[in-house]
Amino acid sequence: MRAPIRLLVLPSLALAGCADAPTIPASAMVQTRASLAHAFPDVIALPNGFSPEGIDFGRGTIFYVGSLSTGAIFRGDARTGTGTLLVPAQPGREHVGLKYDIRGDRLFVAGGLTGQAYVYDASTGHTLGTYQLTPPGTGAVNDVVVLKDAAYFSDDARPFIYRLPLGPKGELPTADAGQEIPLSGDFVFVPGDFNGNGIAATPNEKQLILVNTSTGKLYLVDPQTGHATEIGLRGESVRFGDGIALVSRTLYVAQGPLDQIAVVRLSRDFTSGVVERVIADPNLQFPSTIARFGSSLYAVNARFDVEPGPDVEYQVVRVPR
Repeated sequence: MRAPIRLLVLPSLALAGCADAPTIPASAMVQTRASLAHAFPDVIALPNGFSPEGIDFGRGTIFYVGSLSTGAIFRGDARTGTGTLLVPAQPGREHVGLKYDIRGDRLFVAGGLTGQAYVYDASTGHTLGTYQLTPPGTGAVNDVVVLKDAAYFSDDARPFIYRLPLGPKGELPTADAGQEIPLSGDFVFVPGDFNGNGIAATPNEKQLILVNTSTGKLYLVDPQTGHATEIGLRGESVRFGDGIALVSRTLYVAQGPLDQIAVVRLSRDFTSGVVERVIADPNLQFPSTIARFGSSLYAVNARFDVEPGPDVEYQVVRVPR
């Protein structure tokens, strides 16, 4: 979603052993657990005034967060809780959703109101490509998912998705290669509100999953035609749905104004689902996007309910999934 512009609580980790393993004294077990507990902090501070939005994990424990207001990118370590700016502030750029692509070790970033998409080297921060998906001011490129043959971007201000084709080995296309695909079928567009937002792909990459923030509906979208089929949720919705993360058939949906993450169990064909529960945590403060790492979710505290400013504190929060 776009918006106008602690103390660490440490986790406890269980240890698993095998049947023929030697017995570990209880005192040693407690000490080992305590050591592991300090490995992954629950709250990771971002730079003050950063105005974060998107998040994704790269190699190992490294994660990336984009800045909505400055076009910077923060690279952090989930294990140590530390990080630095990979990409400094970029005048005229806006970073919303982002995804890591291991091919070429790069980041695909949605450019919001600029109507652009960016590709960065995830190690050096250098810009590898800039793509004008829609004229500035006509749309709002919100989120991105990277597949084998293309990257797809959502737009919260227009009923479209955008396709950026990739070569057989993930090669980047020419600057004018972006394609508009109109959304049709069951998709309901609400003028003047936030619409197409978080986007993901089914495991076989044959369908996209898209959430509409305004209506709280989920859609299964044909990436070639844009035809959308509503995913039935038995009369429920994921109102205020923003960033999403799909793990097998479980969809996690950030619901910023509610300070929670909805957990949706989807059917085998992804055409229906049920909201099983919500993840609520006192550390969540208007989460915008989420990324999965192991048995945890990492959520960006975008704090869209707070007036942006240089002294505003922002965090990445770890919660069990």
